[in-house]
Amino acid sequence: MYPKNRRLKNGSAAKMVGAQLATFRRSAGYTQESLAERAAIGVDTIASIEQGRRVLKPDQAELLDELLDTRGALGAAVAHMPEIDLNPLYAMQFLDLESTALTISAYENQVVPGLLQTEAYARAVFGNRMPAYDEDQLAMQTTARLDRQGILRRRNPPTISFVIWEPVLSLRLGTDGEHGDQIRHLRKMADLPCLTLQVMPLGARQHASLSGTFVLFETTEHRHFAYCEIVGSAKIYDAPGDVSMLAQKYAMLRTQALNVEDSKALLDRLGEQCAAT
Repeated sequence: MYPKNRRLKNGSAAKMVGAQLATFRRSAGYTQESLAERAAIGVDTIASIEQGRRVLKPDQAELLDELLDTRGALGAAVAHMPEIDLNPLYAMQFLDLESTALTISAYENQVVPGLLQTEAYARAVFGNRMPAYDEDQLAMQTTARLDRQGILRRRNPPTISFVIWEPVLSLRLGTDGEHGDQIRHLRKMADLPCLTLQVMPLGARQHASLSGTFVLFETTEHRHFAYCEIVGSAKIYDAPGDVSMLAQKYAMLRTQALNVEDSKALLDRLGEQCAAT
């Protein structure tokens, strides 16, 4: 599904193409919402492309050129965007899957999942990056992470399941107050109708994913993908056997973790402890 050995395009070039798309869209009489519906592309995706936060892909450019009657202008712009070696394509692949998925299932053992982070927590996560971001990069990364959370506010959001290892909840990124805010935010998110959150307790005697974190996606076409991170890189899997193996891991993790109500009770206790300190 995805091309290999490619790199994301230059950010300024992406902004230029995004501005072109916005101009063409308005000239054709479309809103972001109406174009997204016509093109069967998420409105968040259209907005992100126009703002230069997401690169317009060749197949999307071809479709939009046809809908907007722009005679291949967008396709030509995408084809001539400069290549740089800053961010690997897996980041774009992940965002595409996340923004359009029917279901998302994720195990996290390092930090709070990005979809559940507060602004202060996200900034603290990016602030710990090595080599360090400058202030502009830090602000851009934090904003982009918060923008991803728009999928939770859709009229028909994806069905999402998280399993989080308990030590993540003890990681005090930022100030004590910001840590407490993040715990309380998690508790609030746990009540969303589209979302389930379970905690893998530190005292668990069995653990199906000691090898690390991963995310599972089901698309609206009912295709299945998996995303796994390794040091300095990551990979998207679509081979049925690979995805099935990780799906089995996730199913086992859910049986080994605290159930939903016990996980909420743990977050309640942690929130009370934070408020008392």
